[in-house]
Amino acid sequence: MRVLLAVPPGVEELEIYKIAGVRSPPLGLASIAAVLEERGHDVKIVDSPTLNLSPSSFVSEVKSWKPDLIGITGLTPTIYRAYKAAEYVKMVYPDIPVVMGGPHVTALPEEALSTGYVDIVVMGEGELTMAELVDTLERNGLDLEALKELKGLAFKGREGVSVTPPREFITDLDSLPNPARHLLPMSGYTFLDKPIRVFHVMAGRGCPYGCIYCTTSYFWGRKVRLRSPERVVEEIEEGVYKYKVRNVAFADDELTISKRWVKRFIELLKERKLDITFTCGSRVDHVNRELLRDLKEGGCTCLLYTSDAADELDGVDLGGRRII
Repeated sequence: MRVLLAVPPGVEELEIYKIAGVRSPPLGLASIAAVLEERGHDVKIVDSPTLNLSPSSFVSEVKSWKPDLIGITGLTPTIYRAYKAAEYVKMVYPDIPVVMGGPHVTALPEEALSTGYVDIVVMGEGELTMAELVDTLERNGLDLEALKELKGLAFKGREGVSVTPPREFITDLDSLPNPARHLLPMSGYTFLDKPIRVFHVMAGRGCPYGCIYCTTSYFWGRKVRLRSPERVVEEIEEGVYKYKVRNVAFADDELTISKRWVKRFIELLKERKLDITFTCGSRVDHVNRELLRDLKEGGCTCLLYTSDAADELDGVDLGGRRII
């Protein structure tokens, strides 16, 4: 099948784009695309905000690709733009299935289906669910009885909204291929609107803390699942040698949850002589002097804490470089 995966147009009007100047790749869509390509499907990713696409330009991209299926991602701050993008698609291709995924519609699938423009909601982790969905649609078309056999879906039928059993989390993240970055506008991802090329990586999924203001533990689960340091370093090597990128940003909320993992990761960076800098998330109660020194020696230039870290770091010798 020909599958188009999209970030909706208009997202660039949000504060993080207009003020912070941050443009980051849709790693979730790229990971789904990689799995679909492994199964023999043709995939196109339309990253509308990075490409500065207007609604009409977005529709033109859809028309030029002539997809059999369209998938749209929607976070809570972008959900109404996602619904609008689905409406644009239905105006052009009323019979093509529109699938939506992401944390917002995972929590509120009925809301998405009530718009009249979304046919199917993929709930939770999307790679395997989307792959099975596309395979099923290829064989059976939009057969609602066939969809009931798949896990992790919501869709509207004659009896109302049907929600299938949740899909189990992927325990072995190393089994997933690297995100399909060849489908992304890699030169367009910036930081603070500066021409700093950044390579975004996700080392693991899940968080044990369940903070009420954060979707991570609810969307990815309370159990932390880490990829092997070897696989993560191999992916970074791809960024260094294929995309000529030296700045790496980890999308994980908390990379330092396993000190053993961090230590091995930094050892591999040194063994492979990867001259990079990287930023990552952490918690104040997860760091100590030894870990901070390891991070600094490995090229970490910035830690993003989930709470105030000033008192905890007081007196830590970072060799003239302060990590904040």
